[in-house]
Amino acid sequence: MPETSPGPTKPAKHRHLLWLSVGAGLLLAFIGIRFLIVPRSAANTFGLAREIAGYELHHIVGLRDMWLGLLAVALAATREWRALALWFGLGALVCFADASIAAGSSGKVRAIVFHTGAGIVCAWMAIAIWRRFGRPHP
Repeated sequence: MPETSPGPTKPAKHRHLLWLSVGAGLLLAFIGIRFLIVPRSAANTFGLAREIAGYELHHIVGLRDMWLGLLAVALAATREWRALALWFGLGALVCFADASIAAGSSGKVRAIVFHTGAGIVCAWMAIAIWRRFGRPHP
C-alpha cells in the first residue's frame, strides 16, 4: 500500500500566488526604503507636490494605519495566528523606530513614551501569540 502524506498538499498551479505575494511585499518594502532614503524624490514619484502644502502626507499615513489595523483584525478573525504574531513582531520594530524618530524630531516625552509603550505591547503580543499558536500541532 503506498504511503500518503498526512494532510492536503498545495497544488503547484497556485505557487505563482506565493511568488506574486512575495514580489508585491518586496516592492512595497522597496518603496518604503526609498521614502526613507530619498523622501522628496519618492514623494514626487508618488504624485505629491514638490512642497507639501496641505495634509496629503497625513492622509497617506492615516490610510496606511487604517489598512494595517484592519489587517490585524482580519488576521485575528480568520485565526491566522502565526501571521498575526509576525504582524505584531514587525509592528514592535516599527513602534521602536517611531519612538526614535519622535525623540530626534520633537523630543516630546509623551510621544516617545507612547511609541515605546506600543512597541513593548506589540512585542509581548507577538511572543504570547507565537507561544500559544505558532508551532504546528501534531
